[in-house]
Amino acid sequence: MATIYDVAAYAGVSPKTVSRVINGDAPVSDKTRAKVETAIAALGYIPSSAARVMRSNRSDLVGLITGAISRTGEYGGVHGLPDMFLIKGIQQKIREAGKTLMIADTDNRYEQIDPLVRTFMEHRAEGILYVTESHREIVLPEMPNRCPMVLVNCFDAAGTPSVLPDDERGQYDLVRNIIRHGHRRIAYITLQAGAEATRLRLAGYRRALDESDMVFDPDLVQTGITDFANDSEPLIAAVLKLLSLADPPTVICCGNDEMAVRVYGILRTRGVRVPEQVSVAGYDNHSAIAETLFPPLTSTELPYMRMGALAAEILFDIIETKETARPPVRVVGETIWRQSVTALK
Repeated sequence: MATIYDVAAYAGVSPKTVSRVINGDAPVSDKTRAKVETAIAALGYIPSSAARVMRSNRSDLVGLITGAISRTGEYGGVHGLPDMFLIKGIQQKIREAGKTLMIADTDNRYEQIDPLVRTFMEHRAEGILYVTESHREIVLPEMPNRCPMVLVNCFDAAGTPSVLPDDERGQYDLVRNIIRHGHRRIAYITLQAGAEATRLRLAGYRRALDESDMVFDPDLVQTGITDFANDSEPLIAAVLKLLSLADPPTVICCGNDEMAVRVYGILRTRGVRVPEQVSVAGYDNHSAIAETLFPPLTSTELPYMRMGALAAEILFDIIETKETARPPVRVVGETIWRQSVTALK
């Protein structure tokens, strides 16, 4: 591998002159610059970033910790929007900022977080983004003098800066729109009980009902998934219970778009037409699902791309200002209205 001394010898100048050309930190004649640039091209010289980092204290490296790579293709069940969309939003902002993103996968092992953070810090990462596959609370390992970190799709009790989906507002907006279309019997088949998204979305569902003076009916809320296993029995049982009610729902809201696909199938195998007899709404706005279903699926966006981009911007700001005390930032997803929910008035 060519060194700066090889370049200097090839160009017939001093190593200091080569350094000046590379770094642009001192005047060099056009003739000399051309000689050095010719030597660099001829030798295939790649300047080391180590010296530049030591001078500027900036590596332009950002670390990202995720489990998305090891999880790819792992689940056969209903698991929602892939967190790769979060990473895509991050990558876009990293590229625009002229920085380099280093990605490390935890292999879904919590104990990997600490060594990965240390590895990024050893490589002089300016900051770290930690991404989870679902909206949840985490516990980070204690680490003194850790470089700036932003949590994406998760939060902790220590108040680490975080970017989260506004699940409560998303479900509220969806149900409010459904009510405006004349529906009064609105069912909700939730994700796992105890999940942060379930808790918040159920609160949004109930708030929309309350503001419309509609009485909450617990029979209209069912759990459609118990874990990430490929098990349709809880969802089938939930749909059949809703259909058997003395006053059945006119619309079924689903915990995510993949669940909505299955609800379409369950209803159709029982001769129930969507949306003529029962309307269906999803959550995530996973376009590969929502736009290809027939009828196309009404759904609330899970704003992963915007969350990732915003998390990167917040990290850049923390790196510049050193201000780490920040409240969680919640990103609201838009409700996309399609033909799966019919108007009753």
